[in-house]
Amino acid sequence: MSTSPVSAGPEAPAPRPVPPKTETDQTVSHRGAGWRSYITPALVVLLALAVLITITRNWNAWEGGKVEQVTDDAYVRGDLTPLSTKVAGIVRAVNVADYQQVHRGDPLVELQDDDYQAQVDQAKAAVEAARAAIVENLRQRELQDARIAKALAGIDEAKAQIVAADAGKAAVQAELVRARSERNRQEGLYQTHSTTEQTLEQAVANEGNLSGQFASRDADLNQAQTALRSSELSAEAERRSKVVLESQETQLQADLRAKQASLVAAQVNLGYTKISAPDDGNVGERQVRPGQLVSPGTQVIPFVALTKWVEANYRETQLTNVKIGDPAELRIDEYPGQLIRGKVIEIAPASGSQFALLPPDNATGNFTKVVQRIPVKIALDDSNLATKLRPGLSVVATVRTKQ
Repeated sequence: MSTSPVSAGPEAPAPRPVPPKTETDQTVSHRGAGWRSYITPALVVLLALAVLITITRNWNAWEGGKVEQVTDDAYVRGDLTPLSTKVAGIVRAVNVADYQQVHRGDPLVELQDDDYQAQVDQAKAAVEAARAAIVENLRQRELQDARIAKALAGIDEAKAQIVAADAGKAAVQAELVRARSERNRQEGLYQTHSTTEQTLEQAVANEGNLSGQFASRDADLNQAQTALRSSELSAEAERRSKVVLESQETQLQADLRAKQASLVAAQVNLGYTKISAPDDGNVGERQVRPGQLVSPGTQVIPFVALTKWVEANYRETQLTNVKIGDPAELRIDEYPGQLIRGKVIEIAPASGSQFALLPPDNATGNFTKVVQRIPVKIALDDSNLATKLRPGLSVVATVRTKQ
């Protein structure tokens, strides 16, 4: 059974015949489609290169220009001092327990100090002996002054005796001249029988008496002159002895200072037998026990001061606008969810690598650029909280610049 198609309207025009594609047209069509398929990947690559170049050339400026500079390379820091011995000895007592809180001056460790106390006593005795020697020297100089004064008095006395002897000699000499003249006159008179023999004998006796007095006065003069020379020599000797004593006094003063220095050294060594807390804080684990023999430099116990701060190691590209006084926000892992405020008080003068035991030497020919870290010291506004922190705690630090 056959059906005939039903026409719903006017008859549609017949389609125009499409000419078949030639081999050339097919080649051009394939080439156009292939070129268009490479445009999108090429644009993506060019865009990625542009973004990469832009980021590479301007990343440091973008990072340094941020208002908030954040780093998780930050830790709580504090003054941790390993307390050690300065002198050798046996530990007498350890007066603290591990991790105990202490105050400035609290005794921590004591060494047996008997031998050091004996050295102090010996040094004190030496100082007293040196002072006694100085006093003795002073007494000797005072005695020499008295001897010098006595010698000078002897000189004055001898000079007076010389004057007296000289005057007496002159007076006797005048009488002797008169007596000799009288004797000669009496002898002449006696030869002419004009005088008696008794008168002549009297004149001779007077001359002899005066001659003896003249000799005596001359001896007195010589004795006085000898006494003067003796007194002068004695005074000179006493002066020289005083000079010697004065030079000894200088030496004794120097010896006293040396003995006093030895006493101070002995007292200092005695003080080293007691190790005290240098400040308020906490101690760590005890390293020695009573009865233990320690030598100089032995670490006995570590000490942690109460003052704490945060040391944040920022990348060098982050410190473009960071300066001292900038506010900071700290988040410490020990206190989750708690925001702690502080401010920048110090920025290290060099990168952390420069403070290493072996700083890098980039002049060897092998070089790879690495972003350096600069330590930034941040103080906490809450000082009470700072005393509770423990060095080494992890911190996330955010510094707000004013740019």
